Amino acid sequence: MKLPAFAYHRADSLSAAVAVLAEHGGEARVLGGGQSLLPVMALRMSNPEVLVDVTAAPDLHGHEVGDSVVVPAAVTMRTLETDPAVARAHPLLVACLGHIGHVEIRTRGTVCGSLAHADPAAELPALLLAAEGSIRLVSARGSRQLTAGEFVLGPYTTPVAEDEMVAAAELPCLAPTAGWSVREIARRSGDFALAGVVAVVDTTPDGRCTSARVALFGVAAAALRAGTAEQVLLGSTLDDEVLDEAARRAFDDIEVIGDLHGSAEYRRRAGTRLVAGALREAAARATAKHREQESARA
Repeated sequence: MKLPAFAYHRADSLSAAVAVLAEHGGEARVLGGGQSLLPVMALRMSNPEVLVDVTAAPDLHGHEVGDSVVVPAAVTMRTLETDPAVARAHPLLVACLGHIGHVEIRTRGTVCGSLAHADPAAELPALLLAAEGSIRLVSARGSRQLTAGEFVLGPYTTPVAEDEMVAAAELPCLAPTAGWSVREIARRSGDFALAGVVAVVDTTPDGRCTSARVALFGVAAAALRAGTAEQVLLGSTLDDEVLDEAARRAFDDIEVIGDLHGSAEYRRRAGTRLVAGALREAAARATAKHREQESARA
């Protein structure tokens, strides 16, 4: 399908982009990679009168790697995926990116664009929750920082105002002893997930869980934390019995969706198995990291 008609602005800075948003209000949308926005426009699910292209804005390029990976709005997924510094600092981020679409999509698509789109089956909103990241929103009125829980509200729904844009995402790096895993199931490679999980656990050297974050995607109206599963894990020694119990409880109080791609019952069953596998992998990684530290001290 052809795109509807629209006016085009090529912003050369963040301030220029938000100035256009302030002028046009709800009639303008930010264009990064276009991998989420343009298909929606082609299907006439969105019909903005103005597109503000931010790909030429130097201050929206150039990610930073430190205690967190800070990703401005114009940085593509592939840029992060192929950066060795990102791979060393935040391997979970790189693993999540590898599940998104195909290389061609990741070469054009941006991290901030995917987060702003807030697809319930997308990996990055779940990663934002599991990493306890945050989002920087900017408008001509100023800026504000939102936590992951404040940003992910519902299906394709965020608190971004009409004159605001997602200027950057901040993804804290995991603790040195934390284990992680990302798993999903889809009909075909590159398709959106029918069910998925991003899990992060940290433990003491003897295996007692001190931190647990389990984020689900593709199973409900939005990415969300599996709070009951996290409570099962916290303070417990992560043996098979505890991990299985956490997986069984992962969908407590969660309204699982069903559609033509998969029933709610299927998503719940598949999701439970994904959580079980992800928790085992994350716990094993945490154990291995403690062993590495012990070997280094010996």
